[in-house]
Amino acid sequence: MAELDEVVAAVASSPAIMAKRAIGLVSEVLGASEWIAGPGDDGAAVEVGGTTVIACGEALWPPFVRADPFGAGVAAVLTNVNDVAAMGGVPVGIVDTVVADEATARAALEGMRYASRLYDVPIVGGHLTISDTAPSISAFAVGSARALLSATHVRPGQDLVMAACVEGTMRDDFPFFPSFDERGSDLAGDVRLLPEIADKGLAVAAKDISMAGLVGSLAMLLEWGAFGADVDLAALPRPEGVPLTMWCTCFPCYAFLLTCKPHHTGSCVRAFTSRGLAAARVGGVDGTGTIVLSAGGRSLPAFDLRARGVTGLARPT
Repeated sequence: MAELDEVVAAVASSPAIMAKRAIGLVSEVLGASEWIAGPGDDGAAVEVGGTTVIACGEALWPPFVRADPFGAGVAAVLTNVNDVAAMGGVPVGIVDTVVADEATARAALEGMRYASRLYDVPIVGGHLTISDTAPSISAFAVGSARALLSATHVRPGQDLVMAACVEGTMRDDFPFFPSFDERGSDLAGDVRLLPEIADKGLAVAAKDISMAGLVGSLAMLLEWGAFGADVDLAALPRPEGVPLTMWCTCFPCYAFLLTCKPHHTGSCVRAFTSRGLAAARVGGVDGTGTIVLSAGGRSLPAFDLRARGVTGLARPT
């Protein structure tokens, strides 16, 4: 099977993408939302006294917490910092909740401390319950933004840019590509690059590539308007030695999709490459509602947003 076919098949059967559909329950209970103020985007943008505050949260998968509580603690901070950055915000602080036995809780908090120092974001509070029940970790972030990056800003005709750290080693036990050792403290500046890009108007929307992988994350970026996109797989920034299908379905430590007005695309790409990160224009947004992947002179549809969304979150009619 050609790489293109493998990627399309992996997207179609992705449990991570399928799991996102449960989010539609939120709209069933709370009703439709405008997305910017939440729920919908990576974080909610709330105006407080003339300042735009970004608020977001993440619950960690319990089997991951049991298997690697330190890693889960790192992920609790990482996911929130990336979500704030994807909204064009600067992360200000992390609040956590931990329910676990003492050893698991200690390891999880050590992981949070490690990531907090790495990303230069303080842990400002939280809740701890020592219990022998199944471990549970959640974390929440607040940030501030001057210019928002939002999925509601996506429009046909915009360019699609992918930026990533391609230094690292894929985990054997989990589809995660960490770059902590390779980038070190540079990660703090890397995530703060997104608000700089937003402030300069070089991009209008962004989405961090997380558990849903590249195509699933792109589908969530496009879902608000049921837009489509063409993606050239050969143009993707990609680590050496990592198979294309694995790269397209993993959760990289640092990877973002951005949409730009074409005359700003070059400057947006250079903002990342000037820091030693990989970035490229990988396609464009259109009005078809279908994400089409191309490689080796062939193209295949990978996701039809007009047939079915990813999260099912409703917007007002």
